[in-house]
Amino acid sequence: MLSPLDIHNKEFRRSFRGYSEAEVDEFLDQVVRDFETLLKENSEMKARIEDLEEKVAHFKVLEETLNNTLVVAQRTAEDVKASAHREAEVMIREAGAEANRIVEEGRAKARLVEEQYHALKHEMETFRARMKALLQSYLEMLDRGLHEAEEDAEA
Repeated sequence: MLSPLDIHNKEFRRSFRGYSEAEVDEFLDQVVRDFETLLKENSEMKARIEDLEEKVAHFKVLEETLNNTLVVAQRTAEDVKASAHREAEVMIREAGAEANRIVEEGRAKARLVEEQYHALKHEMETFRARMKALLQSYLEMLDRGLHEAEEDAEA
């Protein structure tokens, strides 16, 4: 690759019907200036490309980190959701068991009340039968007593 110094030091052979030496020198000086500018811009562009490549690499790492973080966050959300679902199922089962226990307890109390009702009803019937028998025996005694009194009065 040519350097600006190579261009600047280039000597051309002289010929009889050649180009104007001043114009060639002036043109070569312009080529040297433009070439130096292009080399400088090229160097700056290479530095800029390196800087941008470093930034791209940094952003790729950042993107990968964000993607990993997003994956972890999604897994965590799924785990939390699954855990909440399991807890809800446990709570539903426990509530069902508690409801069954309460219903059974209510049924047992209802059976007890029913048994007590039947026992009281039986006692009332027994009491009624005894009272009826007692009253009948008093009526029979009264009838006998009245009958005897009538017989004594007739005699």
